[in-house]
Amino acid sequence: MKRSFNNNLIADFASYLRLERSLSLNSINAYCSDISKLVIFLETSPDNGGIVNPEKATPLVLSTFIATLHSKNLSKRSQARLISSLKAFYRFLEIEGRVKESAAEMLDFPKVKPYLPIVLSVGEVEIIIDGIDLSKDQGHRNRAIVEMLYSCGLRVSELVNLRISDLFFDEGFIRVTGKGSKQRLVPVGAPAVSAVKLYLEQRRTIKFSSKNEDTLFLNRRGGKLSREMVFLIIKGEAKKAGIVKEISPHTFRHSFATHMVENGADLRVVQQMLGHESILTTEIYTHVNSEKWREGILRCHPRAKSL
Repeated sequence: MKRSFNNNLIADFASYLRLERSLSLNSINAYCSDISKLVIFLETSPDNGGIVNPEKATPLVLSTFIATLHSKNLSKRSQARLISSLKAFYRFLEIEGRVKESAAEMLDFPKVKPYLPIVLSVGEVEIIIDGIDLSKDQGHRNRAIVEMLYSCGLRVSELVNLRISDLFFDEGFIRVTGKGSKQRLVPVGAPAVSAVKLYLEQRRTIKFSSKNEDTLFLNRRGGKLSREMVFLIIKGEAKKAGIVKEISPHTFRHSFATHMVENGADLRVVQQMLGHESILTTEIYTHVNSEKWREGILRCHPRAKSL
């Protein structure tokens, strides 16, 4: 009975995240996974203070739950995500009138060192693109993939969901469906347009079902390209180009944003192009730029050289 009640509670929370917060499926799954861990703790741990219903949990019980996971070497970044999940969950219970006040209100986020993403230089991006063998099967497709990732700063999920009907090349834009099914228009550069048009010529030779007729990037069998396959394509092309950095499709998104900021693009414009809800998320690229600037100063300063 308890398990059924708690499962229904998590299902209601998932609906709230989808309908009210417009979160992506990945984010919803992550939040609900964290709350499932809380439920398991309440139902099985002797440290639950006798509380098995999440609605009855106290700040002390939540702190004990977090400490239990912390003892299992949970990283600070994972702790921060867990606390975000708890705050969202108890905010949901408060909105629904299931609790008078949030038990997670006073939980403090751990101090997390700013994450500085791996970024490719412009030269490294060009080496990867120029190294793609266009004589090979899928060569034009792979080049179009890299060009679109870098030209438009796409998430890999946005790339694989691109449709031919989303391409407005005459106007110089593409339509991107991002997190929470939110759509945005993103400018696309001439090299990416050229690469996609060449790929579309090659795509005509692929047999595909009617359900994939509008899907832009297809696999060898005419099906929709998976995120995992794009990851393997990027890893393979980077290796062939001799790039030793640990990169993924997201590296091109980071590189796009960093190069935009370095060349003077307004941060609000970069935010809109990336589809970030908060400008704070986009500000990481100013830190990347500042770090590069700091390293340049230390490399050139006569006093720094002696350290």
